[in-house]
Amino acid sequence: MLLDVRSPALFKCSHIPGAVNLMHGKIIASKLADYSHDTPFVTYRAGPHCNGATRGAIRLTQLGRPEKLMIDSIN
Repeated sequence: MLLDVRSPALFKCSHIPGAVNLMHGKIIASKLADYSHDTPFVTYRAGPHCNGATRGAIRLTQLGRPEKLMIDSIN
């Protein structure tokens, strides 16, 4: 599952097809309840200046969810 951690406004302007928008600060267990516990999440960010994807990946790890961090950005 691609997880776009940018703001809803940036997501609305452009995003990877199929991605879900969930800002890193809003990654909580209840928001992930519809996904199987073994669903891998791939977080991505706006650009090299943005640490949202890293923060999102950390939050997923804290929740016990499999995660990968997209090294590149949507830009």
